[in-house]
Amino acid sequence: MEMNSLILTTPPSLSLSSSSFKSKHFGHLIPATKPLNSWTTLKRANNVKALKGSHTLSSNWEIKGTATAPWLPKFEELDTTNMLLRQRIIFLGSQIDDTTADFVISQLLLLDAEDSKKDIKLFINSPGGSVTAGMGIYDAMKQCKADVSTICMGLAASMGAFLLASGSKGKRYCMPNSRVMIHQPLGTAGGKATDMSIRIREMAYHKVKLNKILSRITGKPEQQVELDTDRDNFMNPWEAKEYGLVDAIIDDGKPGLVAPIGDTAPPPKTKVWDQWKIEGSRKAKKNLPSEHKMLQNGSTGGQRSDEEKETPQDKDTPTSV
Repeated sequence: MEMNSLILTTPPSLSLSSSSFKSKHFGHLIPATKPLNSWTTLKRANNVKALKGSHTLSSNWEIKGTATAPWLPKFEELDTTNMLLRQRIIFLGSQIDDTTADFVISQLLLLDAEDSKKDIKLFINSPGGSVTAGMGIYDAMKQCKADVSTICMGLAASMGAFLLASGSKGKRYCMPNSRVMIHQPLGTAGGKATDMSIRIREMAYHKVKLNKILSRITGKPEQQVELDTDRDNFMNPWEAKEYGLVDAIIDDGKPGLVAPIGDTAPPPKTKVWDQWKIEGSRKAKKNLPSEHKMLQNGSTGGQRSDEEKETPQDKDTPTSV
């Protein structure tokens, strides 16, 4: 670079006369604030216009029309969980595990701390899951001062049915097309023999504890609860109400809400259903009529009377309904 050849030149439009400068501080020359020509004025005006049109940090806080109409979020911005929570509704719609239990427990405690005099509505559509996670939700429901109303939609099975029955008495509901299922705890055990015995003993503990709680909730003897939960026991809403798991069936009588029954009356019960209600030993289930027995007795055509269909064993063993 040739430093000696650098020459500072002044444009013709700019004049370095003393009249265009004002001396203010310590004898230094400071340029005057007034515009020097039309080109500079136009450039500054464009810069101010661009600055006003740009988005600033505070521009997003100014919502137009807030004084006349409330601001509504877009459809993609809606959070259904929080919107239901504002209505004191908790939705349990998945398998019950530790993550789901923590989420439901936190919502129960939050709503109870917000207002302990208003009911909390717990909607259940769950196939069940972990016993320990479900017992955590159960303890949180009992810890709440507010009443926890439970509503079954779809399916409440296993631990889901247990939580459905654990709601506040008189506030346990079932939708007319839902299903409820109770059974004993399930699990696997592997490893060493001592480890397997520990796991089996733990499963037996949970089985006894759940049966005791269900017995207290439904008012049925523990022996009957143990018998009824020996296998998967599916119930319709009216059977669940009769068993003591729910208090009422939600049905407003709209056409098509329940098919084929359109009112709150339970469906017609068959002879098999009456025999399933027998309270006693495990022999009651062994005496139930099976399809093989019906074929042997020739009762598929429906022409024989009830007395002709009964076997000598059925006549000798009276049953109490």
